[in-house]
Amino acid sequence: MGKCMIVGCGGVASVAIHKCCQNSEVFEEILIASRTKSKCDALKEKLSGGKTKIHTAQVNADSVDELVALIRDFQPDVVLNLALPYQDLTIMEACLATKTHYVDTANYEPPETARFEYGWQWAYRERFKEAGLCALLGSGFDPGVTGVFAAYAQKHQFDEIHYLDILDANGGDHGYPFATNFNPEINIREVTAKGSYWEDGRWVETEPMEIKREYDFRQIGKKDMYLLHHEELESLAQNLKGIRRIRFFMTFGQSYLTHLKCLQDVGMTSIEPIDFQGRKIVPLQFLKAVLPDPASLGPRTVGKTNIGCIFQGVKDGKPKTYYLYNVCDHQECYREVGSQAISYTTGVPAMIGAMLVMNGTWNKPGVWNMEQFDPDPFMDALNRWGLPWVEDFNPVLVD
Repeated sequence: MGKCMIVGCGGVASVAIHKCCQNSEVFEEILIASRTKSKCDALKEKLSGGKTKIHTAQVNADSVDELVALIRDFQPDVVLNLALPYQDLTIMEACLATKTHYVDTANYEPPETARFEYGWQWAYRERFKEAGLCALLGSGFDPGVTGVFAAYAQKHQFDEIHYLDILDANGGDHGYPFATNFNPEINIREVTAKGSYWEDGRWVETEPMEIKREYDFRQIGKKDMYLLHHEELESLAQNLKGIRRIRFFMTFGQSYLTHLKCLQDVGMTSIEPIDFQGRKIVPLQFLKAVLPDPASLGPRTVGKTNIGCIFQGVKDGKPKTYYLYNVCDHQECYREVGSQAISYTTGVPAMIGAMLVMNGTWNKPGVWNMEQFDPDPFMDALNRWGLPWVEDFNPVLVD
């Protein structure tokens, strides 16, 4: 059907590329572009021989000019941005310059400060609309599938949704004392930032990891989870009818929290540059370099993830609760695509989002979040491409 240029070649990109090749009727050609071309070439060698034609290229995603030149040379129908969140705006600029549709999995954040918000990308709405281009934001799992779950619940289960709790549990064990399941720099910036939730039309800010709850997750068991700020809260607060409160919780093991606290105490999680042997370094970037690569965790990670949304609202004048979630097995993911479940649960929705933009199902001019489209095609695709969802009409609520 068409051509997709994929920027990035980390763990999530590897899953998305595997899935594009499985979905060769849609993805006839893909270009894998990264700062390190050897990684792209290795993945091409692994996946070549199927119906999808694979190309590779070196690109600096911080350079609009390099991106524009590469897009003009390959002429893709859509650019799938699986690079760092710092690079969202340069890639969006390149898409505007080349009249190309855009999809990403995480909102822009500036390198110099840990701020997670959509404002920078929403500012592109009129430019994409005037250009007749679609920009789909946050087509991962959270954000991403969580927004689709919310749209599905709003369309099929509720007249109004009043309360939404997003729960992200990882019951996997990789055997390391301390490692992150996705990019360490992004992960640690997210976890060490102040928390917040949306309630009664305003943001309530909390200290990092201040609010803790325990929840019994299906196929995982009881886990401690902590309230974090997460970008989908920002868009869902605007797009859900009748919403009164939205919270996001993520589970963390005690070993992770103990190591993180020690690293914070000695300054290793700081994003402020320091002088080291005559040069400036960012401690968190140095820490990232010495931690295990998340892409290497697949063969050693066992257990499951459980990510979903618990809704409370009304239907036909009566109170209603509803839970939509997915359970994903780390080892099953590794057997299929050579990745652990954290990358899998982001990479599969990334492919689906790119597919729906490319085939016109979700393609309309402007900048959009996931819950602003009809959820049904995405929900069907989740079942088809490896992330089947489960419904619970009598869930245990989070207090």
